[in-house]
Amino acid sequence: MSSLVFIILISISVSIALGYALYNFYSVKKLDEGSQRMQEIALAIRQGANTFIRNEYRSLSLIMLIVASILTVFISWQMAISFILGAVMSGTAAWVGLKIATYCNVRVSNVARTSKSLAETLKVAYRGGSVMGLSVGAFALLGILLVYLCFGLFDGQIAAVMEGRERLNFLGFPIPFTVTLSGYALGCSLIAMFNRVGGGIYTKAADMGADLVGKTEAKIAEDDPRNPATIADNVGDNVGDVAGLGADLLESYVGAILASAILACELYRSHASPISAELLRRMIIYPVVFAALGLLACVLGTMSLLVKPKLSTKAHRELNLSTWISASLSLIFGLGLTAWLFKSRPDLDLKSAQFRLGFISPWLAACFGVMAGIAIGLLAEYYTSYSYKPTLSVAESTLEGTALTITSGMSVGMRSTMAPVIVLASAIYGSYSVAGIYGVAIAAMGMLSFVTATVSVDTYGPIADNAGGISEMSSLDAEVRIITDTLDAVGNTTAAIGKGFAIGSAALAALSMMVSYLYAATPAAEVISLNLVQPISLVGAMIGAALPFLFSGFLIDAVSKTARTMVNEVRRQFKEISGVLEGQTQPDYKRCIEISSDGALREMRKPALISVLFPVCTGFIFGPKFVGGVLIGATLSAIMLALYTGNAGGAWDNAKKYIEIGGLAGSERGSEAHNAAIIGDTVGDPLKDTVGPSLDILIKIMSVSSLIAVSIFSHYNLLDYLLSKW
Repeated sequence: MSSLVFIILISISVSIALGYALYNFYSVKKLDEGSQRMQEIALAIRQGANTFIRNEYRSLSLIMLIVASILTVFISWQMAISFILGAVMSGTAAWVGLKIATYCNVRVSNVARTSKSLAETLKVAYRGGSVMGLSVGAFALLGILLVYLCFGLFDGQIAAVMEGRERLNFLGFPIPFTVTLSGYALGCSLIAMFNRVGGGIYTKAADMGADLVGKTEAKIAEDDPRNPATIADNVGDNVGDVAGLGADLLESYVGAILASAILACELYRSHASPISAELLRRMIIYPVVFAALGLLACVLGTMSLLVKPKLSTKAHRELNLSTWISASLSLIFGLGLTAWLFKSRPDLDLKSAQFRLGFISPWLAACFGVMAGIAIGLLAEYYTSYSYKPTLSVAESTLEGTALTITSGMSVGMRSTMAPVIVLASAIYGSYSVAGIYGVAIAAMGMLSFVTATVSVDTYGPIADNAGGISEMSSLDAEVRIITDTLDAVGNTTAAIGKGFAIGSAALAALSMMVSYLYAATPAAEVISLNLVQPISLVGAMIGAALPFLFSGFLIDAVSKTARTMVNEVRRQFKEISGVLEGQTQPDYKRCIEISSDGALREMRKPALISVLFPVCTGFIFGPKFVGGVLIGATLSAIMLALYTGNAGGAWDNAKKYIEIGGLAGSERGSEAHNAAIIGDTVGDPLKDTVGPSLDILIKIMSVSSLIAVSIFSHYNLLDYLLSKW
């Protein structure tokens, strides 16, 4: 079977996706921006977002060069190239998404103003979101295609490549071929970490400043143009929820595909049950071609909404339908690919790869991942939407004061962890049962095979949110604000679903990388045995379980510090700038944007460095079994904490919105109940938009950095040295 066919197929898929993204980009950009006031506000948001991303990427460029130099010396120059390629692809996708979001927001607002049609406004917002979704899928696959070509993974002589896997670096250390392959994932991971952490600090500091002073003290609306922090708040939505989310899911997508390839390579060199060279080639090709077919499926799913002549007034149903079409087509296309690769050659010994149900085994594993992703999304919707009991109970508790509002939201968040974990556990066990450990990685890939559709829907949310803010600040008709508020409310639910989907996919991707780590930790190609009863592994697991809490504490403190500065600045402007509260003088928006930007760039370094350096440094001190324990403890702890913070924050947020649309009698705007809801939402802001999303990346980047460094610290660590001298 010629590899050229697969190369052409992936290239066509990437080209179609990028071409369609470019078409949607310019289709949105050519729309009218509306009145002069609308254009001024949109320009301020766009300039603020562009300034932040330029400053962030300037700082990141230096970090990337340092990391690439270290990889070149201690690992290999091939990994350094892959690392830079991953950073470039992830950074480009985030940059494109930020661009379209800041162009699309004002056009969504103007379409709502001119058409008075919810359906037409939804189309524009979703078209803008699709640019980010298509870019994430296309740029991720483009980079993987280049990595595969560079390392000869499409070549028929993969066995020969694997035979030379133990390369020596400049210092004479043996570096496994599979470890070198993970450099691309590391590049994506670092960009995702800085975008998620920096964006999360930026957006929540601005949001908290706007709410705490504007809404509770000055008693003005959330997006009132008199509030100096409101432009920074809208900038933050783009930085955190567009660039951050896109980079996050791109990283999971890449991690799942490469983890599948790495595990296939490890099975090949396993002494217990080695697979053939031909089966290895097909198992390496399978996840990337499956993802390429999934990208084509998402193009069709996106078009199903955008070319539909008449949409219903139920925006949520239309968005869900587009996602379900994408997921269904991904599985249908994937079934054909599975039969083509694994059924066409009866001589392949599929049992050696633990394919227990024959050729269909990897496809069934992918199905487990898809079903788990959908189920986790629906569970997130149940716990965070004000259409269901959990969030309604939080809203009702506001009538009894702030304390009960906080405790009610905490209760919802804690209770919401069990069901998603059961879903994840079922997916892991089911995929392992049908296709072994390779099946777990394929389940992660299956969950992310329609990532383009997921990111498109998620990006639609902040675009709609910005459109509502622009409508409010431009004093547009109440009818326009009803349309944008409706779309924004749906966006809140899709954002909660996206966060649930992100942690689910992160857990599966991190688990796949962790298993790769356990293989790479021993030169004999036998998976390292981690016995948690052994003190070294148990201590590692305990410390690993505490690490997400330490990481989260730094993030919350970073948000609090920046928010405190923002609150003081908003109070200062209300007090010292004459005519601001009366609407006679324009506030100093630029100063608030600078506060969020400077705070985010300054505060994001410490938590980002922890995620990369902690497993590597402790590995050189305590060895691979300690780090294995750290990875297990951190992954389990982070999954629970991410689910709790995301769902609790989402419940508080939507409880406030339920009150603001008049859903709860006795809790009108400005009432004590409304103030309690605002405080609850403010407490939840850094949890759902900074801590929860960043924990996804924490466990993935720890797994990747451990996998890269283990080839050295499995041979050279302080603990082994001291024991040998004892």
